[in-house]
Amino acid sequence: MAEDSLRVGGGSMMSSSGLAVLLNGEDAKDTSSKSRIVPHFDYSVHRPLERTIEFVFGLPEKSVGPLQGGKVDSSFVRAVIRNQFSKLRCESDGSVSQREGISVVNLCVGPSVVGLEEYSICGEIRIVKPPLVVESLALFSSARANACIWKGKWMYEVALETSGIQQLGWATIACPFTDQKGVGDADDSYAFDGRRVSKWNNESEPYGQSWVAGDVIGCCIDLNCDEISFYRNGVSLGVAFSGIRKLGPGFGYYPAISLSQGERCELNFGAYPFKYPVEGFQPLQEAPPRSSFATELLRCFSRLLDRPDRSLADTLSRLRRCASVEELFSPVSRAICDEFYYILEQDRLLPEYLGRGAFLSFLLEIFRTQAPHDCSSLDRVLDVLLESPLSHLIFAHVINALAFSCKTATLTLTECPYSGPYPYLALACHLLRREELMVLWWRSLHFEFMFEGFLSCRSSNKHDLQQLMPVVWWSGSSEDISHESSMGFTIAALSEAINKIEEKQRNLCLLVIQFIPPISPPQLPGSAFRGFLQNLLLKNRGADRNLAPSGVTRNSVLVSLFSVILHFLSEGFEMLKSSEAVRHNVGFLHRGGQQKFPLSLFLKNDPHRADITRLGGLFSHISKSYPTDDQEEEIMRWEEGCMDDEHSRVTHRTEQKPCCCIAYDTDLTKSLKDRGKNTAKSSRGQCSSIPERSSHVAAECSGGSFSEEIEDKPSTSNQPDPDFGYRPVRFMRTSLQESRISSAILSEEELLDSLLLLYHIAVAPNFKQASYYMSQQSQSISLLEETDKQIRERASSDQLKRLKEARKSYKEEVMECVRHSAWFRISLFSRWKQRGMYALCMWVVQLLLILSKMDYVFVYIPEFYLESLVDCFHVLRKSDPPFVPSTTFIKQGLSSFITFVVTHFNDSRISNTDLRDLLLQSISVLVQYKEYMEAFENNEAATRHMPAALLSAFDNRSWIPVTNIFLRLCKGSGFSSLKNGESSFSSTIFQALLRDACINDGELLSTFLNRLFNTLSWTITEFSVSVRDMQEKYQVMEFQQRKCCVIFELSSNLARVLEFCTSAIPQAFLFGTDTNLRRLTELILFILNHMTSAVDDEFFDLSLRRQGQPSEKLSRGILLAPLVGIILNLLEASEDSKQKQQHDVVGLFASMDCPDTVYCGFQYLLEYNWDGCVSGDDAYVKKLGQLASFLNHLVDRTSSQEPARIEELFNKDTTDLDDNTCCICYAGDANAMLVPCSHRSCYGCITRHLLNCQRCFFCNATVVDVIRDKEEEEEDN
Repeated sequence: MAEDSLRVGGGSMMSSSGLAVLLNGEDAKDTSSKSRIVPHFDYSVHRPLERTIEFVFGLPEKSVGPLQGGKVDSSFVRAVIRNQFSKLRCESDGSVSQREGISVVNLCVGPSVVGLEEYSICGEIRIVKPPLVVESLALFSSARANACIWKGKWMYEVALETSGIQQLGWATIACPFTDQKGVGDADDSYAFDGRRVSKWNNESEPYGQSWVAGDVIGCCIDLNCDEISFYRNGVSLGVAFSGIRKLGPGFGYYPAISLSQGERCELNFGAYPFKYPVEGFQPLQEAPPRSSFATELLRCFSRLLDRPDRSLADTLSRLRRCASVEELFSPVSRAICDEFYYILEQDRLLPEYLGRGAFLSFLLEIFRTQAPHDCSSLDRVLDVLLESPLSHLIFAHVINALAFSCKTATLTLTECPYSGPYPYLALACHLLRREELMVLWWRSLHFEFMFEGFLSCRSSNKHDLQQLMPVVWWSGSSEDISHESSMGFTIAALSEAINKIEEKQRNLCLLVIQFIPPISPPQLPGSAFRGFLQNLLLKNRGADRNLAPSGVTRNSVLVSLFSVILHFLSEGFEMLKSSEAVRHNVGFLHRGGQQKFPLSLFLKNDPHRADITRLGGLFSHISKSYPTDDQEEEIMRWEEGCMDDEHSRVTHRTEQKPCCCIAYDTDLTKSLKDRGKNTAKSSRGQCSSIPERSSHVAAECSGGSFSEEIEDKPSTSNQPDPDFGYRPVRFMRTSLQESRISSAILSEEELLDSLLLLYHIAVAPNFKQASYYMSQQSQSISLLEETDKQIRERASSDQLKRLKEARKSYKEEVMECVRHSAWFRISLFSRWKQRGMYALCMWVVQLLLILSKMDYVFVYIPEFYLESLVDCFHVLRKSDPPFVPSTTFIKQGLSSFITFVVTHFNDSRISNTDLRDLLLQSISVLVQYKEYMEAFENNEAATRHMPAALLSAFDNRSWIPVTNIFLRLCKGSGFSSLKNGESSFSSTIFQALLRDACINDGELLSTFLNRLFNTLSWTITEFSVSVRDMQEKYQVMEFQQRKCCVIFELSSNLARVLEFCTSAIPQAFLFGTDTNLRRLTELILFILNHMTSAVDDEFFDLSLRRQGQPSEKLSRGILLAPLVGIILNLLEASEDSKQKQQHDVVGLFASMDCPDTVYCGFQYLLEYNWDGCVSGDDAYVKKLGQLASFLNHLVDRTSSQEPARIEELFNKDTTDLDDNTCCICYAGDANAMLVPCSHRSCYGCITRHLLNCQRCFFCNATVVDVIRDKEEEEEDN
């Protein structure tokens, strides 16, 4: 820390030559890093006690006279302090500020305090936590401080609570603040904005680095050189503004900030020492005058500790020139504390200044920032410090300072694994083991704010990751081979650091869970943690929206809390080391046997859950249809795996274990062994942490619960002190707001509920970002490799120059993506988290399947249960490196996930169509892989429900994922099978099931085909319009090109589904009414017409050409091939059928009014070059021969029908045409009448129209019935 650090043995006297020799010998290592001033002694007379006092207080020889009676008490020591430090005390008491170039408008009596001027505020700024943690509630808020400077070098610090748009800097009083303009938007106002990476002075210019939440920004102004500069975490961003205007007294520059809505920051004008002070720059608020005296007392206290790394006192003691400091520890330490607390009472600003500065450094120095920590020495100090009733004055600020330090600590590679917030968390855990300090923290009005601080971790931007990972390597990289091992060591070190931090966060949360609030009526353990958790989730209920509301917690807090709870539920933990607690060796998520879940979590209308959307809609709406009064207290119980098929059931109690119980790697095993060795070697004086539960959850599962563990916690002080718990203190009573108290036991099911919500609002977005970087990494590597290839092949100097510039850019992108991907793997994809998430998926999907059998409960399930389940499942499935092989991922534990998605993607009880689409998209993704397809084929629910449900789900909203599913189920069959790259595997099981579903439900088939025809017609039209639009403008824009590619591929997929339908169920087109066959014929001609006319081949191919696509996806053949397959399927079915009353396929094509279009289209199909689209074997040659034969028959039939058609049209009376011809198609007679409006048309047109609309063509009246002419009915019969 940069805050006033202590130096052991302060003083101004030079050491004697004799002692210098000793120090250069035994104590050389210690004095190399710390300045130790040793007083000069006269060794002719030995007075050990007097000399030791002189050593402790850094006094000259014989400055302490002979002791009366040879004893030392506190009053004597205080007299020594007051006499010998009288000069320092007088300087502190009578000091007068001599600072020039600054004036502070102080509105209160006492020392000047720098803060925000209320009258300067424009907008609305809320004080989140006094004195200066502020948040903007308006769209844009600005304010100035009450300090004006006109000469000298000054600075203040801003700790960012959020990382959005904030303008930090300096402004004169003439700078106008409005709801749109703030600091930096006018003359004589200067600001830095790290979100937009710009500096502002009327206009913006690029400057600095992007900032993240937790950054500390130093705002410096040098009026001697007329410059303004900014620092990010102590690193200079360079001079931002030079030549700023000089101003006189009273007309100088003021610290000023502008915040957009929801942005928060903490301002420090000097109320406590800067985190990153800049040499030569002064704080705006002067340090309390007594701070130097208090700091000197802490140095004296530090010398009292007889520690192995401070052997001077031992050396003097062995020489019999000093008494051991141990003999004087009690009276001297108490005297120092009395004097220390006395001066704290005299200055209201001093406790915060010391608590967040020298006193915190004092504690950290004793405790040690790296393991092994010196807990015994710290406990001795705390025992003395906490004896005083005034200890709360300083320790309240210490706890606050530790929380603040966790938020702003920077992870440093050279300090790993004890880097970042680790030292502050470790010290906080040790301090809060003392119940009086836990009560002090809990009673604070800002308990929850500080708790969030402890769980915070400063995120890293591009520049931070470059510092953490200076060397980058990836598979296939051309970098030196040493880079691979260097990056491996870096990742290992950072992983260990993250593990250490997460362990301390768990320790802290466990302390809060164990804590029993000292109020009446008595509370149970867990109530304080529950209150914090509920309020945190309530505050962040909108954090998953694109525009999050004001006041949401930073993401790292929510992610840390998720990790803590996941570890508790997955890996297990001990509340106390009692025999009963040790028996519970398995985490909640891994316990086999009977499971239970209280329905009150869903059915009870708690205020903190009122606005959570349920599967059936809002609670207020559902409760009208499904009252919950009688079911709130019910507990649902079931046996694990009861919803799985008997042959595929895998549970924690079966012989074959789930993936979460068998997924281990050698590194994990090694770390467990090393942890055991370290535990065995630990000394008695070391702090013991929570014993981390062994990850071998495949062991026999026990039935203990978390609720039972915390019920067993003793609440009296006569119990033995546990390894990690509270030190016994007298019971204290206080009051607490009702909202933070609950008498119910904190259950594991409650934690599970919170875990899923935390995943939904905080963890899922992180995984989404990780997926983006991993995907972007693959793309960038491909571009880099392609550029390298082009560099090797080209010789032109101009081209080489451009290619090398492009290569440099691609390489930077790859390195950035590799760093981000590595960071996400370190922080999110650790093995224990993957195991816990897998077990979480198993638990939740079983719960959802059980409750889906109960309508009155299922509709009350929050939507985030389903969303978190699906997202978590796919995160594990795509994890890199893989969690488990894909062949066992579903088979060994998650077969019930298949059951759930196939039975609920079309469930009307789920009111949110986006959720149903989410389930449908999961099926669409999974069936793309052979191993997952097999899981569907072996799942009873999938084979029973999915085929018919897919057909009914093909609508205007879900047709794309349904099409993809159909395509995969039927892939590899038909004329449209591609030559290169397409997997030949398909599902003959689901093909047969789809065929049966169509045959058994004619109405479902009719509806499906109608939607299929309409959708394919629409996509072809959209594609044609887009291509023509580009051709008319004669330019191919990237957006339009991408749109054309997507629509064209969708059209091809729809055509291939239609091809499968003609192959599997040709009777739907050849028998019954000719509506389906006629629509199919018209659609084929419609597509051929668009594919063969108006657009030249070169421009057509240009509109589809995208970088990185295989060549076969660039041709129109992938759409034409299914058309050939459709025609051949119908011809083969016609030849094979023995029924006479079937439709004539050739005759229907010949009857079309556009014979030239028909002939040209089929001739185009015959002449098309199919080499890149289909295999060139004999089967396909034979099929092309069948197509040629079909065209010959079609030509013959058309020629024979043409004279008769011309004669019919020539002889047809015009009046007769007007009266009897269908005015829709003009091809048939108007032989049917609509009821009730009596309008007439042909029966075919009416039937087709009513498939999509139940209103009349002409008058828009609702059609009740259709009456056909009797002659027509008799002919059909």
